[in-house]
Amino acid sequence: MLVLSRQKEQTIVIGDDVRITIVEVKGDKVRLGIEAPRNVTVHREEVFLALAAGEPARRAA
Repeated sequence: MLVLSRQKEQTIVIGDDVRITIVEVKGDKVRLGIEAPRNVTVHREEVFLALAAGEPARRAA
């Protein structure tokens, strides 16, 4: 695992076409902005695992 330190508005680039930008840091939460091509799926890990297990997708409340 690569561990990086970034500050607000700094970006991490993955491959040629995925960019992750730190949008906000508030307490113990970090908001990320993710830019990726439409053919690249992006999920939170818990959603990814639920989909992999065949569970129906649930909308956030």
